[in-house]
Amino acid sequence: MSGLHDDRRADAVAAVGAVDARSAWERLLAVRTPAQAEAAGLHRDGHGRYRWRDGASAEADLLAERYLPLCLAGPRFTFAQLGQSLDGFIATRQGDADYVTGPEDREHLHRLRALSDAVVVGAGTAAADDPRLTVRACPGPDPVRVVLDPHGRVPPGRRLFTDGAAPTLWVVGARQAPEDGTAGAGVDVLALPDSAAFTPRRLVHELARRGLGRVLVEGGGVTVSRFLHERALDRLYVTVAPVLIGDGVPGLAFPGPDAMRDALRPPVRRAFLGEDTLYELDLRAPRSGEPLDGEYGGTGEGGGEGQ
Repeated sequence: MSGLHDDRRADAVAAVGAVDARSAWERLLAVRTPAQAEAAGLHRDGHGRYRWRDGASAEADLLAERYLPLCLAGPRFTFAQLGQSLDGFIATRQGDADYVTGPEDREHLHRLRALSDAVVVGAGTAAADDPRLTVRACPGPDPVRVVLDPHGRVPPGRRLFTDGAAPTLWVVGARQAPEDGTAGAGVDVLALPDSAAFTPRRLVHELARRGLGRVLVEGGGVTVSRFLHERALDRLYVTVAPVLIGDGVPGLAFPGPDAMRDALRPPVRRAFLGEDTLYELDLRAPRSGEPLDGEYGGTGEGGGEGQ
């Protein structure tokens, strides 16, 4: 009888008290401290991992496991996301990236945007892809869209400057500052004095001065590679799709070591996003490739850099 009673109680909790995926995500959006995690209904289990206190669906548990570490990463945190083919390309040689990875990865990318203060793209991505960089695949706030354009390459007619969908920060060189009236409503222009001011760490510092401490570097491959090579990233998400492009626009590319023993082997977590595989790399304390808090399996970044 006790077993039957327990089953009925579990069914009742699932029916009226369990946290579903949408509710879990909406709660996670408000979490930035352990106290807020507790207030949202999460508690630490015997292994030190957070679990939903009142029971949850499998999808809700997965969301907490995947995104709570990012929620609790602190007010100053820089992370990046790339989606690429199995052979390391983010687009074809003609720049077509629709889509390298699948819809689950696009939803994942939009969740990362919702958890950031700012989303950064380079001039090449802004000019070629004409991205929106807003949160559309899940509930959540839009980050400030930051366009790194030291040489004034991005046409002012791009959606980032004209759609008014979210605030945009156009970061240009001092000699390339647009004329008054060129930038649309909701667009701030930040003119930096020289090329040294565009180094990743200087850029992160400048964004933090403007209250943008949680920074997502989304594209393109050159920009993400620069941040990675100059050790300006705390975490890197790479989603690999089971597709072979052959040649095209590479994802990560930076000067590497001569010996494999000197290669970067950070702690890693892995998840399945539909047919794709997500690798989450902790770059704060690189070691010899052991898992980061264990590995997890799950069920999306869109094909293009900065959709």
